[in-house]
Amino acid sequence: MRLAALILLACAPAVAQAHTFGRLYTLPVPFWLYAFGATGALLLSFLAAGYFMGMGMGMGMGMGARVAPASSSGISLEGSRVLALLRRLRVPQILQWLSVAMLLLTIAAGLFGNRDPLRNISMTAFWIVFMLGVTYATVLAGNFYAWLNPWRVLTGAVTRVVPGYGCGWRVYPQALDVWPALALYLALVWIELCLRGTPFSLGLMLAAYTLLNFAGVWLLGSAAWFRHCEVFSVFFTRVAMLAPVDYRAAEAPGGHSTLRLRPAGAGALDERPERLASVIFVLAMLASTAYDGLRETHSWFLLFWHDPLGIITPLVGELPVRAFEAALPWYHAWDTLGLLAAPFLYFGLYALSLVLARALTRTQRPLRELLLDFAYPLLPIALAYNAAHYFTLLIDQGPKMLSLVSDPFGYGWDLFGTTDRFRAAYLPDLTWVWHVQVLLILAGHVAAVMLAHRVALRVFPSRTQALASQAPMLVLMVVFTISGLWILAQPLTATMIR
Repeated sequence: MRLAALILLACAPAVAQAHTFGRLYTLPVPFWLYAFGATGALLLSFLAAGYFMGMGMGMGMGMGARVAPASSSGISLEGSRVLALLRRLRVPQILQWLSVAMLLLTIAAGLFGNRDPLRNISMTAFWIVFMLGVTYATVLAGNFYAWLNPWRVLTGAVTRVVPGYGCGWRVYPQALDVWPALALYLALVWIELCLRGTPFSLGLMLAAYTLLNFAGVWLLGSAAWFRHCEVFSVFFTRVAMLAPVDYRAAEAPGGHSTLRLRPAGAGALDERPERLASVIFVLAMLASTAYDGLRETHSWFLLFWHDPLGIITPLVGELPVRAFEAALPWYHAWDTLGLLAAPFLYFGLYALSLVLARALTRTQRPLRELLLDFAYPLLPIALAYNAAHYFTLLIDQGPKMLSLVSDPFGYGWDLFGTTDRFRAAYLPDLTWVWHVQVLLILAGHVAAVMLAHRVALRVFPSRTQALASQAPMLVLMVVFTISGLWILAQPLTATMIR
């Protein structure tokens, strides 16, 4: 049994154990105190939002008045002298081609470099610096990926050489919305969680994805492809809704881009999904991270391998943990099914909360419209979960880029004299890790409460209805908070698998 467990853990991807370091840790106080404290903080934030945000709807404005949308004007930076200087020096173009060079280096290192993921730059460059570092930088600096996107740069260069290439041969069906990007996002997460990634497989994946971008732009046109299908464009556009910097790239060659400052989170109020696919994409951002944490827990391990429900045992002939080879394909199917089901499970909980909100307020607004109204206020929760789950991986593995750039292929080079920098593993104090995770999750939920209440004041005709509509959402966020904290606590408190 121990051998089977060890073999199973050896099959986990390199990015597993993202929020633990293989050391047992006892929480400073019992978990239930953290749960009660987090619930109390959410309740207080709910009451504060209801009081302070609704004050403008008091006697002076009338109980039927609505809150105006967040300002979409902001402070334009287009006339900035700094921007003008950067453009004269062609800094944006230089950075764009540096991003292309980094993509090509990552592909080349993956295909031709050392097979050791710790000596090859590709795994760290893509999974750590790009997928994590760029995500967190986007929350602060806005959607700079829109103009650094190497696939947009490459296809744009082809468009300039081949007239008509970026116009597309087919009109994109608007009913598809971001379903293609959602499918690619789930495929990306599946590759990260369910496959034992190597530099070579990553190189193949990125090369194939590059060809897919060239084909997609040719078939559907640049504007439609990067708005609806290119997974990273769709992902970072949603992340950037929380940023105080709003950058919007020109969708077509020769178009006009804009850059402005705005209140943090204003994008989640100014924007609204057009269709349910965008709602499910946001919930997939949240659910995929939660599932990643859940699948690392002792409880989830026992649910399959000890099969208390008696589902797997009849399929393999005996208890799965005693029939490892026969049960392993079923485990991969179980893992895939869990990942694919997670966004739709979260969607069901989200829809249920709004069904209850609709009943409490007795509003005539269709459920579909409410699902669209409150989707983007969930973004702070998704980003908070992501940061709480992965930030230790970023601070441990991210600095190793300084050594890897000197020897990107793992051939023993020392191009910049930094090969020996930050090689040792960084193990922060687990008490500090846990409390940062608690703070991140709680802050994300409080921000979501504030944004959702602002939307409710806009959607519902009275302050009373707006407040009542948020009660089921508050319960949902309490459930998300406690479950998120529980998932994060499990690897810290779990005993050895027996």
